[in-house]
Amino acid sequence: MLPPRKHQGGAKRVGWRLWTVGHSTHPLETFVALLRAHGVTTIADVRKLPRSRRHPQFNVETLPGALAAAGLGYTHFAGLGGLRLEQPDSINRAWQNPSFRAYADYMQTDMFAAELDRLVSLGRREHVAIMCAEAVWWRCHRSLIADALVARGEPVLHILTPERVEPHTLRDFARVEDGRVTYPGEPELF
Repeated sequence: MLPPRKHQGGAKRVGWRLWTVGHSTHPLETFVALLRAHGVTTIADVRKLPRSRRHPQFNVETLPGALAAAGLGYTHFAGLGGLRLEQPDSINRAWQNPSFRAYADYMQTDMFAAELDRLVSLGRREHVAIMCAEAVWWRCHRSLIADALVARGEPVLHILTPERVEPHTLRDFARVEDGRVTYPGEPELF
């Protein structure tokens, strides 16, 4: 799947309160500058296991303090983390990637809904970037979180560079009902 067309600027427009960002391999100073370029005030860490052997500056033991020293907030959202188990009766057959299908299954749970509510509440008070490790948003579960937010009417921007963002749009195979998103795909014939 290819990502939608990229847009220039627009990150500080009124009404945008939720972004996504991957920490990737950035040094901490570069990452903080990237957040500041878009007016982000708080990180919502959606890594289930908030650690990195290769990039220890993003470990939960050090990152909150480093962000605080830079004037930024940090909240860990373990309930939005990846590494979920696919359900045998999955309603999300459109996903070919087993990890994304498993996460889409998890999105149907009350726990996910409660954590998403908590994230939206934080986004009403702060300019929040939903953070995971993967640099490319459409290869990360934060793209599914963005789908869930857009399904609720919450605009989301993906941070690409200090100058570029991309507004999130639902995938063409997503279905929204009562503010919840599913990816049903075609019914199995046999």
